[in-house]
Amino acid sequence: MNPKTVSQWIELQAADGGRFKAYLSLPPAPKGPGVLLIQEIFGVNRHIKAVADQYAMDGFVVLAPDAFWRVEPGLDIGYSDADKEHGYALKQRLDMATTVRDLGAAASALRARPECTGRVACLGYCMGGLLSYLCAAGGGVDAAVCYYGGGIQAQLEQAASIRSPILLHFAENDHIISMQAVDSVRRAFKDRANAAVHVYPGASHGFNCWDRAAYEPMSAALAHGRTLEFLATAIG
Repeated sequence: MNPKTVSQWIELQAADGGRFKAYLSLPPAPKGPGVLLIQEIFGVNRHIKAVADQYAMDGFVVLAPDAFWRVEPGLDIGYSDADKEHGYALKQRLDMATTVRDLGAAASALRARPECTGRVACLGYCMGGLLSYLCAAGGGVDAAVCYYGGGIQAQLEQAASIRSPILLHFAENDHIISMQAVDSVRRAFKDRANAAVHVYPGASHGFNCWDRAAYEPMSAALAHGRTLEFLATAIG
């Protein structure tokens, strides 16, 4: 936790009555627009909590829900090969439609908090990037940011349902998402004035995560700056 932010775990209720946890980080302000931060396959781990605090310091009320609560609640792992295998196995067990509904419940809870000024964007990484895209298609958020969302290219029929502003970041040297896939995403949004797709030359999948070997600080800084400008316009 940054000493100028206030963070804690809170409990949320899903549409079917289930209960799950989410990491809440409040800005120094102490009010601001909401950001629903969606994890990678590694859970709401040290890095995701640090990202939540980072965006809280930028002036947002940030909520990072446990997207894996139905398959392994409280997952918090690193980036070893064994961790990746474990995370991928859990992702295979997720029902994506149910997870999107859970995230919608989290977005509604965030919007209702007294610290939130009303508008909410979702922001996700890898698996979370895909889920952010799907949340935007569901219409429960006011804007969406997707970092290297693997699988978006296979769900482009959902693009027509997205009316809110959307920002998509991709890495040039992504071993999971090909440039052909990125081009198909770009074509799907080419006529949208409120959509932007950025590709980071030389960067690899996971370039935003400073706990991973793929971390590329200049690409991460550029993407963060673009994201802040986008959020300030879309929900600020």
